[in-house]
Amino acid sequence: MLKVLGINGSARKDGNTAIIINTIFDELKKHGIETEMIQFSGKIIEPCKGCYTCKGKKNCVYKNDIFCECFQKLTEADGIILGSPVYSADVSANMKAFLERAGMVVAQNPALLKRKVGAAVSAVRRGGGMAAVDTMNHFLLNKEIIVVGSTYWNMVYGKDIGDVYKDDEGMKNMKNIGENMAWILSKTK
Repeated sequence: MLKVLGINGSARKDGNTAIIINTIFDELKKHGIETEMIQFSGKIIEPCKGCYTCKGKKNCVYKNDIFCECFQKLTEADGIILGSPVYSADVSANMKAFLERAGMVVAQNPALLKRKVGAAVSAVRRGGGMAAVDTMNHFLLNKEIIVVGSTYWNMVYGKDIGDVYKDDEGMKNMKNIGENMAWILSKTK
């Protein structure tokens, strides 16, 4: 069975970022695709130490946070959704640290994520959504992941939990990402 892993970089558990990831998941489930979300809320992902000892190990050697568990699931999944709210005009600190460490592990062990299917989405209060999606897309593209597009930018507007439901266009876009991801997964697996 195909599986998509969603990584929620938000500090708020079950907040707007979780809502938009779950909206994509709803579409994937209609196509029989299994889903799982990891939420960084209440946890700290340490940044990469630049030690290069991950070469040939296929994961980070430091196990003092949840990174290794998350990265293992990432390598086992067929699809990846990266989601982050906008903090200071970019991704959250935890998402940035995760991308940094994952990027190093894959750089030292090429093709670990090659040809997986991925999408980056962001919950935005007002601005910075393009920068956040761009940061996550850089990771996806640089690691040979097939990036799913949609009808508009991959962001949904809302400040308080649940406000994203008021952004009809943004939520339709999330559903479309799910449909497109399901279609691409069915063609590549």
